[in-house]
Amino acid sequence: MNGTTTGMRHPIATANVALLSLVLLAAGGGPVSKLFSRPSPTSAMTTDGGPMPMNSQIPSLAGATGWLNSPPLTPSGLEGKVVLIDFWTYTCINWRRTLPYLRAWARRYEKAGLIVVGVHTPEFPFEHDPENVREQSKKIGVDYPSAVDSDYAVWRAFRNEYWPALYVFDAQGRLRHHHFGEGGYAETERVILGLLAEAGRKQLEAGPAPVTVGGFELAADWSKVRSSETYLGEAGGDGFASPGGIRARNQHLYVRPARLGLNEWALSGTWTVTEDRVRVEKAGGRLAYRFHARDVNLIMGPATRGGAIRFRVFLDGKPPGEAHGLDVDDAGNGVAIEQRMYQLIRQPGSIGDRDFEIEFEEPGAEAFDFTFG
Repeated sequence: MNGTTTGMRHPIATANVALLSLVLLAAGGGPVSKLFSRPSPTSAMTTDGGPMPMNSQIPSLAGATGWLNSPPLTPSGLEGKVVLIDFWTYTCINWRRTLPYLRAWARRYEKAGLIVVGVHTPEFPFEHDPENVREQSKKIGVDYPSAVDSDYAVWRAFRNEYWPALYVFDAQGRLRHHHFGEGGYAETERVILGLLAEAGRKQLEAGPAPVTVGGFELAADWSKVRSSETYLGEAGGDGFASPGGIRARNQHLYVRPARLGLNEWALSGTWTVTEDRVRVEKAGGRLAYRFHARDVNLIMGPATRGGAIRFRVFLDGKPPGEAHGLDVDDAGNGVAIEQRMYQLIRQPGSIGDRDFEIEFEEPGAEAFDFTFG
């Protein structure tokens, strides 16, 4: 059953996610940019005791509620393999940008004894729906084995706290490396090669595995990102600028202010704001955000499965033209037919503070989260 209709509460959005940021571009002290998401200390997903210590034995995967691309895998069944465990969720832009590397390693080193195993732990309510996970994993190219961790049992067994997060175990099942967030690709590949050699694998191909990136998977231009992930809804209402503030859980006619400050957002038209989302109730409702980044992504979709909601995107009040994202045309037109991340803006030129706005031509769309790149 779709998570949007079960009343199931998403533990990240309801706990008001604490966003961790890292400083990139160490030379010259570049901008602070978010590389991963993590639950807050009050979330049901938090774990006790800190990260899993090095040399720990690989935890059980028995808590998975299902599997993709494979029958259930067990630690005993993985003996003798170098194992890379990757925690993901299909709407996470930070994880999407790591996917080309995971695919490349899985394909290049499989015959040498590496197995890449994903663990899909949901962030938003609709990601609990196994059909959604199955459909989206096919569309975005997750072709290696992946556990479906809808009850967070595997997440807790690994004492994990991040998306994305990867753990590399040697052929004896001992943890030898972990990495949280984007990046660290060269180091992780060196660890994989070292553990394969340690396990006696010979004739490994020289040089890094070839990786092709593009679309959603293109790395962020961190030097130009001044906007960070923004959760919509009552729990993530920081930066909300419509006069009168959020009127939670009831339909309300909102008005957009004449101007938005950087990283402020607003609604106009008739909307319902609940704890973890905003839902447009009448045609013509608009959602606006003033941002500074190359890309604007919005996690959204129809509230009911099978819906199709037309929308139009504007950049500084005009159609985006060549700055349109993958999910809209140059006039800004698009259709939301499933709950996922939509890329709405990708600017090809200089980056500055810009006004983004999306107008929904029918009621029934829900929006959860803005991300940027």
